[in-house]
Amino acid sequence: MILISACLLGRNVKYSGGNNLCPWLAKYYNTDDFIAICPECFGVLPIPRPPAEIQGGSGEDVLNGSAKVSDKDGKDVTQNFIGGAQKALAYAKKHNANCAILKARSPSCGCGMVYDGSFSGGKKAGNGVTAALFLQHGIKVYTEETITEEELIKILKEK
Repeated sequence: MILISACLLGRNVKYSGGNNLCPWLAKYYNTDDFIAICPECFGVLPIPRPPAEIQGGSGEDVLNGSAKVSDKDGKDVTQNFIGGAQKALAYAKKHNANCAILKARSPSCGCGMVYDGSFSGGKKAGNGVTAALFLQHGIKVYTEETITEEELIKILKEK
């Protein structure tokens, strides 16, 4: 089973109330191979909501308590992000998912690069909270920008 960010499938769960539809990924979506998730929805954050970014570190740092996630209005939403990540991990375990395709640069889902916490569009190396938790538990994480169609086809054939 592959977990995939619901926003990449065109579901309106993004902080703005919109989505991040990735047409080539959406064409492969089926409920036999994929489970759509939104860790921020799992964390009981409303739609729409102010954008949030990791402050003072990365997703790994949020998980170990040395960084936080704040929204643009200054509200600490760290526990929402951690709770959402934990629920996403529970889904992964329940469905024996060993792979996830998550939204690039998201404070939940980003893998390898996230927004820098300044709300200016700047980026920094690091993972989002959910991506970090998945990686800690041996789940391979891709983003829509790092997985290729050929890789996805190979993963689907290996199932």
